[in-house]
Amino acid sequence: MTDTAYPQGLSELAPRYDLILCDVWGVIHNGRAAFREAGEALSKFRAQGGRVVLITNAPVPKPRVIRYFAPLGVPGEAWDDCASSGDATRHLLESQPGKSIWIYGADGGEEHDRFLYEGLPNPVAAGPEADLMLCIGLRDQLGEHPEDYRDELREIARIGPVMVCANPDIQVRVGNQLVWCAGALAEIYEQEGGRVIYPGKPHAAIYDLAREKAAALGPLPGASRILAIGDGPLTDIAGANREGIDCIYVGTGLANTHSGDFPADVRARMMAAGVHTTYAMQALAW
Repeated sequence: MTDTAYPQGLSELAPRYDLILCDVWGVIHNGRAAFREAGEALSKFRAQGGRVVLITNAPVPKPRVIRYFAPLGVPGEAWDDCASSGDATRHLLESQPGKSIWIYGADGGEEHDRFLYEGLPNPVAAGPEADLMLCIGLRDQLGEHPEDYRDELREIARIGPVMVCANPDIQVRVGNQLVWCAGALAEIYEQEGGRVIYPGKPHAAIYDLAREKAAALGPLPGASRILAIGDGPLTDIAGANREGIDCIYVGTGLANTHSGDFPADVRARMMAAGVHTTYAMQALAW
């Protein structure tokens, strides 16, 4: 394993790669505003002939992900296509027609809505006797804590439906606030003996979907010519490690703040997560 490198910008790395798989929340925007320099960096990479497929654990289909981009200031020139955990989840459920699903954790908000499951060939059930438990998130992202669900999830695990976790993230930063995601409930469900399937990062399904989208744009490069970018050690960086591709950790998302010694901070975060990042940048820039 080589030491992490700390480039000044993406321009130093661009000639080595043909395809970027880039996270969304925490890298190109924070849910409230775009990171201007990140959008410019990806746009310049594409202008030089590179391709960019966004890869996000948002539990919604692509159209619901990208509809925020223009209002937040994400330039259309920054990306070619988008693979979401929501779409990977739908593909998984579509491959099991007739299996009933229990919608768990939906609160009616923008990230927890019918777009994840409407039109699927899966009958919707009313409780844990369903074949599959589709976990979207907490019913109240801001007012509840995942531990509030432990007793409930313990009882559900005894009944035994397989949980499909539509968003493996534990938390995501919205503006200056961290909010809990479905991954936090899935973690508890596994601790209580339940079985969980994760279509999103760091697992294979979403990377297969991203490569499929990249291949539709042109010849798919080999792993050595693919670069992942993300802010989550347990999702983005772990996923890149599992896929055998290089990656950049950026400090603009979950961590948001770092000590004065950025390399030391990165080493500590990677060690805690049991992962390795090829490169690290405090923020994505050209």
